Amino acid sequence: MPELPEVETTRRGIAERIRGCRIEEVVIRNSHLRLPVPGDLDEKLRGSTFLETKRRAKYLLLETTAGELLIHLGMSGSLRMVAEGDEERPHDHVIWFLEGGRQLRYHDPRRFGIVTWAGDDPSQHPLLRNLGPEPLEQEQLGELLFQRSRGRKLRLRDFLLDPKVVAGVGNIYANEAAWLAGIRPDRQCGRIARQRFQRLGDAIQDVLSRAVIQGGTTLKDFVQPDGEPGYFQHYFEVYGREGEACSRCQGSIRREVKGQRSLFFCSGCQK
Repeated sequence: MPELPEVETTRRGIAERIRGCRIEEVVIRNSHLRLPVPGDLDEKLRGSTFLETKRRAKYLLLETTAGELLIHLGMSGSLRMVAEGDEERPHDHVIWFLEGGRQLRYHDPRRFGIVTWAGDDPSQHPLLRNLGPEPLEQEQLGELLFQRSRGRKLRLRDFLLDPKVVAGVGNIYANEAAWLAGIRPDRQCGRIARQRFQRLGDAIQDVLSRAVIQGGTTLKDFVQPDGEPGYFQHYFEVYGREGEACSRCQGSIRREVKGQRSLFFCSGCQK
């Protein structure tokens, strides 16, 4: 599933290209996504203009003069700008026809994404209002995580995946950050010391920042708005590297399945 770096990559890829564009029509070719696409999107948006494109956690917010759209890419969703003559693909479910013949298309083979209306105050939308802070914007992230972990018995990985604790980290990046900080992702979060959480906070911000620079991670479906894959998977230290040698200590990378998601860690240098 696209995580924070992939969603930020998508935001950066379309923001400048749609800003200031007038919406001439919205066509819903298939409304059956994770949530039904509102049938009145064309009525709401026709004649309005795209303004800023923002991100909150793993959600995109497309601001227009009529209000804001909320989009989640789900398992396989993507947003791409195309020319008017480009052939429509079978899974182009929502198409915004823009002035000048260009189109913004939401493509989603697995149909697990969301395209919905967030109105004038997206911060109060049920999908957004209880989210934790943005990890790349939070000062002293490690201290915040330390405070929020006290008295909790969750595995560290599961604690970091709780969007009410911190927004948008995701499984891949939680595993990679735990390796960088030298902490096992299956450690009970409430028993990890403040100093180690401070290292972890720095590691989360480092890993996410580098992933954004590389255009995110492509393991199966994710592509950038220009159709290119992300490249951060070529820089994984532990994720997907079961049985390989750790680049730091030459210990063996282990994989365990916990909570239906894989944990990856070095048996030698993560404690």
